Amino acid sequence: MNYKLSLLLYALFSFSQMTESQNQIINLWDDAIPNQTKSNEKEQKTNKENGILWITNVQNPTIEVFQPTKINKTNKAVIICPGGGYGGLAYDLEGTDIAKWFNSIGITAFVLKSRLPNSNSIIEKHLAPLQDVQRAIRYVRFYSDKFQISKNNIGIMGFSAGGHLASTLGTHFNQKISANSEIDNTDARPDFMVLMYPVITMNLKFTHQGSRENLLGKNPTENLIQSFSNELQVTESTPKTFIVQAGDDDLVPVENSLLFYKALLKAGVPAEIHIYPTGGHGFGLAIGKGTIESWTKRLQDWLKTFD
Repeated sequence: MNYKLSLLLYALFSFSQMTESQNQIINLWDDAIPNQTKSNEKEQKTNKENGILWITNVQNPTIEVFQPTKINKTNKAVIICPGGGYGGLAYDLEGTDIAKWFNSIGITAFVLKSRLPNSNSIIEKHLAPLQDVQRAIRYVRFYSDKFQISKNNIGIMGFSAGGHLASTLGTHFNQKISANSEIDNTDARPDFMVLMYPVITMNLKFTHQGSRENLLGKNPTENLIQSFSNELQVTESTPKTFIVQAGDDDLVPVENSLLFYKALLKAGVPAEIHIYPTGGHGFGLAIGKGTIESWTKRLQDWLKTFD
């Protein structure tokens, strides 16, 4: 084989190996996935007209690992829950793009690809996303030495319906719904929360109707409505929280953020909220969208206030 060609092939192989190691994808469940039955559904990945990678019909929940360079690495980590109304996942806009930003400030990030309650594979629809996010934080905490992070500095972040999932973890971390292995005995409480234009309440007055119907069904019981209205589930044990939303959000009313913020203050939980006048919904990093683009700087400053 030509010597130069050999060098080129070796370089390409080395680069692919390096890329794989930087973006390792881990199955959350070792064996049988809880609360799931076999169906003919297949996971779908499509690119929307605006270029967003959209994932639906998730059958095998995973976390994708994003590590910063060793020289910049801190002991913090965050698990990111992309939004999508509990009907899909905006996996790059509210997942991988955000993970790369966290890497730029030295934080290890994990993008969660959780099951969606509208899948025919799910038995108890409303429990599957919570099972997966609980498993994700338990997995990361259980293997914290492997990821070279502190087990006491692992946060959760969510966008839109992913914000509801993140806040559900932050208020339901003691709800034991899976016990398949030693990992499931690990503490599921996040050390901090970051909620981006989050769905919070299931109250019809302020909820996002699509998220509510996908998660709870068209005619949920009052008990389910109360349980998943996370502003009603805040206690003094709820993690410190950072919240961002635009006042002109026309999909998820800003009252969702305000209700949660008020509940945090009432419970004595440290909280910071930023309501920008414009920005709409689903802005992700908000690059080129005016003053709301500064939310990443505000978050970076907030993260520096604790180790």
